Amino acid sequence: MKTTLAAAEIAIVVPVYNEEGNVLALAEEIHSAMEHLPRSYELVFVDDASTDGTWEQISTARGRDERVRGLRHERNAGQSAALWTGITNTQSTILVTLDGDRQNDPADLPRLLESLGKCDFVCGVRAKRHDNWLRRFSAKVARSARRSVLKVDFCDTGCAFRAFKRECLDGIFPFNGVHRFLPVLVHANGVMTTEIDINHRPRVAGQSKYGLWNRLWRGIYDLFAIAWYQKRLLPKNNVTELGPRRVAEPARERRTPEPARDSEMHLVQP
Repeated sequence: MKTTLAAAEIAIVVPVYNEEGNVLALAEEIHSAMEHLPRSYELVFVDDASTDGTWEQISTARGRDERVRGLRHERNAGQSAALWTGITNTQSTILVTLDGDRQNDPADLPRLLESLGKCDFVCGVRAKRHDNWLRRFSAKVARSARRSVLKVDFCDTGCAFRAFKRECLDGIFPFNGVHRFLPVLVHANGVMTTEIDINHRPRVAGQSKYGLWNRLWRGIYDLFAIAWYQKRLLPKNNVTELGPRRVAEPARERRTPEPARDSEMHLVQP
């Protein structure tokens, strides 16, 4: 008889592509951050068809701790696809996402999870970013564009470090770029969101996968698609339903008195 293991309460999803120098160290940092929290979790690395030794490093991390899982794409599909693969292949009620480049600091995990006690979706904000001028400039332009087009202002939707309840994804559809707009989309669906400052660190291994085109211009291009979608989105509406059907009572039959039989007739003599 096959035994089905209970799903962990928290699934920590980490999309990676050519991050062989970061996988093991990141796994250890996450385990250390979660060590004193009395909550079950699993750490899910999603390898987006890396061409280096990333998959082998994930296998090593799995050998060290059974809470590590490894999922691998047959072909490179992008960060959004890898993120969605991790989400759809887990069952935990709480989801955490972060980048695999170790610029997000796992030490902030307890604070993100604690904030879920007051809301449904927590976004990290890289208050002091350790990025080059191009990435910081791109982030400022993107924020200004979001505020202008979508009429909503999130400080840092480009930050992948988030914690949220699975039901926040109800009504969200996957597309290439969903990882950038997830806070905006869930907020538009009425989900209670908040932002907290988190630590941001310099990259110590590997190379960034983003440039001017795939970070700024593609994000702005997607922005107008999101604006169109939200404008065409069917509005929520309250619905009233009739109560239980009332069954009509059957009509009572009128009975005609039967004529008395001869033996029962009583003649009245004058």
